[in-house]
Amino acid sequence: MKVAIYCRLSEEDRDKKTKEDDSESIQNQKSMLISYTMQQDWEIYKIYSDDDYTGADRNRPEFNQLLADAKDHKFDIVLCKTQSRFTRELELVEKYIHDLFPKLGIRFVSIVDNADTAIKGNKKARQINALINEWFLEDMSENIKSVLTNRREQGHHIGAFALYGYLKDPNKKGHLIIDEEAAGIVREVFQLFADGYGKTPIARMLNDRGIPNPTEYKRQKGLRYKQPPKKQSTLWKYFSIADMLVNEIYIGNMVQGKYGSVSYKTKQNKPRPKEQWYKVENTHEPIINIELWSQVQTKIKERAKPFENGKVGIFAKKVKCIYCGYTLRTSKTGGKRYLRCESRFFSKEACPGCMMSVNRLEKVVLSELQNLTAQYLDKDLLEKSVDFNNRIEEKIEKLNEDIISFQKRYEVCFKGIKDLYLDKTKGLISEDVFIDLSKDLHEEKNRLTNHIAESKESIAELEAKLQQGSSKRQLIEQYTNIDKLTREMVEELIDYIEIGRRYEKSIDRPINIYWNF
Repeated sequence: MKVAIYCRLSEEDRDKKTKEDDSESIQNQKSMLISYTMQQDWEIYKIYSDDDYTGADRNRPEFNQLLADAKDHKFDIVLCKTQSRFTRELELVEKYIHDLFPKLGIRFVSIVDNADTAIKGNKKARQINALINEWFLEDMSENIKSVLTNRREQGHHIGAFALYGYLKDPNKKGHLIIDEEAAGIVREVFQLFADGYGKTPIARMLNDRGIPNPTEYKRQKGLRYKQPPKKQSTLWKYFSIADMLVNEIYIGNMVQGKYGSVSYKTKQNKPRPKEQWYKVENTHEPIINIELWSQVQTKIKERAKPFENGKVGIFAKKVKCIYCGYTLRTSKTGGKRYLRCESRFFSKEACPGCMMSVNRLEKVVLSELQNLTAQYLDKDLLEKSVDFNNRIEEKIEKLNEDIISFQKRYEVCFKGIKDLYLDKTKGLISEDVFIDLSKDLHEEKNRLTNHIAESKESIAELEAKLQQGSSKRQLIEQYTNIDKLTREMVEELIDYIEIGRRYEKSIDRPINIYWNF
């Protein structure tokens, strides 16, 4: 029988002599598993080892290699120290240990917690182990989140990377100190903008002098930096300057929590509303004094109003290049206002670029708005939809009541399983009794979880129907029979617009309007 040994360590490794060495804990796991393999007279196919990875990380390289080799039938047994070394997720226990491996004829064995797919009746114990591991992940995530929130509220820097212009203080955890070389560039950027230079010209000036952008600077200095998702230019660009000029960290204020994780099971983050950010003033030495900061913020507001009489352009910050995603800038030529992509000015690899007059784009938007009006403001359809909408709202209300009921029953099941587990650990009941008593509770909890998920999905679908119907009509009805757009209309109606270059020998071009409904 060929066996695949899998080891994993999730804690920061302090036992390594060099970065290339396995940790002491990993070595101990290997020693235990090799010894067990010899006792069973099995043949070792390969030892897979993931160091510094959590049990909820689905991107572990050796873990995924093991799964690929399993599908190619390269071994007969997967051997781990504990089931949690393989995974802490209940979903993956069911997916791989209870589904994929049996289908492939592969046996799963973990020594310490006696998990063995070859033993009849052992599945319940493995599921309970998986459930406890899932609780552990969730509790650990909440505890970590609580600690990080507390540190953010106290103004400690908790990021893995210091902002360009700063270094992490080696003598005081969570504190930033100035990196004078980079700080000099930051001060120059602020001063140039205050003196009247635009963000694009500033970026071009830095590039002409061969000054590396923040990511490239950190790479050259051997500092930690966020790896770009793909090969990225080493040049300064408009948004590098724009983001720098509004970042309060440069005036000594710690601002964090702009993004939050979607779930403890994924590393995916999403933007958080500004009111949920953590801001603590005067936490570190500022690079920019408050007078220069105030000048720059005033000029930013002025530059956001490119049209005459202090009015914001109707499409300001709303139109993007369809090729590179660059936000189009306004310019005036021959008395007319144009929107154009300026990314081609930053490097030779820039996109083809595009340009369109504001008046022409306004006509396109008005025409599309009239089409929408005709489509959604049919009075007969409005009258017929009233009863339909009422029925949908009644269904949503009933589903919300069901969810509350399901959640209460779920809490009862969860508490019941937890209490039974505590009784088992105290020796009040045997493991067999625990498994028998918790079986029905576990099945009921899973059933309720599915009911809640299905109910929420149904609510989302019903709300989407309402949104597609009445909301569109209510919003568009305000703007029927208009012949001129205003900034307020664009803000309310449009999320953003994409435009491209004109088609060859044509006045037409690709235009995508993304509405706010």
